[in-house]
Amino acid sequence: QVQLVESGGGLVQAGGSLRLSCAASGRTFSIITMGWFRQAPGKEREFVAAIRRSGGSTYYADSVKGRFTISRDNAKNTVSLQMNSLKTEDTAVYYCAASIGYFSGRSNEYAYWGQGTQVTVSS
Repeated sequence: QVQLVESGGGLVQAGGSLRLSCAASGRTFSIITMGWFRQAPGKEREFVAAIRRSGGSTYYADSVKGRFTISRDNAKNTVSLQMNSLKTEDTAVYYCAASIGYFSGRSNEYAYWGQGTQVTVSS
């Protein structure tokens, strides 16, 4: 099993920045890809970004390209999401997720999930 714990959410004004972190523990050697998803009220969970633990290839949703950056520290078993130029439409609960497979933007491809952290962007 893998346990994921997110931190770093909060309230920020539009145009501001936040950094989310996710710490993984347990059978972390089994993780191939780590990602971030988000879910706004009344909407489906959507893919935000993902990173391959080996090699560091990154993938982004079009809506966040150029504004968000995902990174990882394999020695510390952490993955981070730097969010810049935040917009009100970025408001959501953000979830860290881990997959034992290669990159996918589909949430059902990720076996492990954190509890989520709220990000609220005010106008």
